[in-house]
Amino acid sequence: MTLKQLEAFYWAATCASFAVAAQRLHLSLSSLSKRIAELEDSLGEPLFDRTGHRAALTDAGSRLVPRVQELLQAADRLKLEVRPAGRLHGVCRFGVGELSAITWLPRLVAAMLEEHPGLTPEPHVDIGEVLERRVEAGELDFAIVAGRSSRSGIASQPIAQARFTWCVAARLAPRSRTLTAAMFEQWPLVTLPAGAGTTRILDDWLAAHGAQPLVHRRITCNHWGAVAGMLADGIGLGLLPEGVAKALQQRGLLRSLRSEPALAPLPYSYQWRRDDSRPLVALMRQCARKTADFSGPGTLF
Repeated sequence: MTLKQLEAFYWAATCASFAVAAQRLHLSLSSLSKRIAELEDSLGEPLFDRTGHRAALTDAGSRLVPRVQELLQAADRLKLEVRPAGRLHGVCRFGVGELSAITWLPRLVAAMLEEHPGLTPEPHVDIGEVLERRVEAGELDFAIVAGRSSRSGIASQPIAQARFTWCVAARLAPRSRTLTAAMFEQWPLVTLPAGAGTTRILDDWLAAHGAQPLVHRRITCNHWGAVAGMLADGIGLGLLPEGVAKALQQRGLLRSLRSEPALAPLPYSYQWRRDDSRPLVALMRQCARKTADFSGPGTLF
């Protein structure tokens, strides 16, 4: 019985599939299966029932999972104690939304490399729902997502907030720079798709002000750059992150509009699997908390 065999078993048991576990461990599927078979031979018990469409844990396998988890956690702690300053090694796969990617992701990656030179960051950019699913499946070590997770297997911890402002093209902005109900009847809303964190705060604001019925049309797009471009071109009315809006206003492309009250901030959280207590998870949470900042102008602009 070896640590590599136990590691192969644990991730095969807790990831969405053997293929995901193999990818996480940088192994071929055949190598992963071989390690598990060797562990089964060593224990004299089958750990997976392979008779169905998908391999399922046997009773012996289910009993072994928490014990193996304890052993792997102890091994991780030992590695950190031996290595200088508790530095991490290996690949770290994590997910962020587009707003994080265009504002503070470069700073996060730089901090990860500075604190842990042996670590290889591998960021993935997608919408929050997809990232949460990939964390739960074991494909990602963690994700930075708007709001808290509703999944029972995912833990969430707030790390930062993003603030937004209403915007229109500079040539369309009223002299008063104040948002009025008539604007919702005059122009379509240009916004991210349903399910985005910004859509939730937008809908909450519209409902609170009785403006929802006035919105006659929505143009949705899943890319902040495209949304900003359409707003700057006078396609409609929408909201943008404050830092992005300020940068585009300084270039004479957009005008921010005052609203009373202002749009609510959108909280972002660090999310990870509840059963994943590796030191990497805690250390990366600290790193994300130190670097998270949505106030910048954005690298796309």
